[in-house]
Amino acid sequence: MGIANIGIPGLILIVILALIIFGPKKLPEIGKAAGQTLREFKSSANNLIDDDSSDENKNKEKEKEDQNKA
Repeated sequence: MGIANIGIPGLILIVILALIIFGPKKLPEIGKAAGQTLREFKSSANNLIDDDSSDENKNKEKEKEDQNKA
């Protein structure tokens, strides 16, 4: 049983608990901050993947050049 198996009743319970704990005025700020954090995390992860793949491409090109010289 993982986080993917929460379902609608579980999500409703989480929202109700968040409203009780943080209050209705603070909840939108928390949601906005969480969204920005997730967006930055995804962007960083994508940049790492792009950097890694570009490094692999550079290494492959260098190997081809070395083979052509030999």
